[in-house]
Amino acid sequence: MSKTTRTTLPSERDQVVEGLLDRVAVTTDPDEQRRLRAQVVEEMLPLADGLAHRYSGRGIERDDLEQVARTALVAAVDRYHPDSGAGFVAFAVPTITGELKRHFRDCGWVVRPPRRVQELRAEVVVAEESLRHRLGREATVAEIAELLQCECADVESARLCGSGFRPTSLDAPVLAGGTEGDRLADLGDFYHRFELYADLRLALESLGERDRRVVRLRFVEELTQSQIGSMLGVSQMQVSRILSRILRQLRGSLDVVAA
Repeated sequence: MSKTTRTTLPSERDQVVEGLLDRVAVTTDPDEQRRLRAQVVEEMLPLADGLAHRYSGRGIERDDLEQVARTALVAAVDRYHPDSGAGFVAFAVPTITGELKRHFRDCGWVVRPPRRVQELRAEVVVAEESLRHRLGREATVAEIAELLQCECADVESARLCGSGFRPTSLDAPVLAGGTEGDRLADLGDFYHRFELYADLRLALESLGERDRRVVRLRFVEELTQSQIGSMLGVSQMQVSRILSRILRQLRGSLDVVAA
């Protein structure tokens, strides 16, 4: 019985919809036309949602896709006339899918490439699949370019633009370990750090031999002030004063360079 229900319900719904649209065509009362069109939209919501769901999982939320499809359904109901041809479903499906594709083209890109690159990307995807079946392997850029009669650079650009639609998450793991975010270049000012390192090295070279030793023991070997004092034969308090003097001198040298 469930099989019979699945095969008869769509036909019954189509008949109901066509009957409602016939009434819309002959009714002169605007309020009645709006009521009948609202009934058609309600009857055909499963069709619109089903078409929207075909495009889910491609970077745009399903709720947004359903809204686009339902809006297109309303537009299709408003534009349809019973004399237009094969029936409302045949008219509505390309209308709805066209709006869904347009929504992807206009709103789906995080970084939107030129229109020609977007169109070429779709052609490249189809060509790759066709060549994969024909050759039994992944096609090269040159083979794709030859099939599409375009430049290899154009194929490369079309391939790269896919990341502009749905970029890889920075938390996505990579085969070598870690995440994509770990592979990003350091955004700090490398040249500034390099200059600071060079200036600091010159400032340290201007210190006396004992002061340089104190700096190395404290900041390289990470000894305590008491340990340094024992090695130098002075008290911890004297080491503290020596370090304070050294740091003042280094800061002064760096400030002079910066000025």
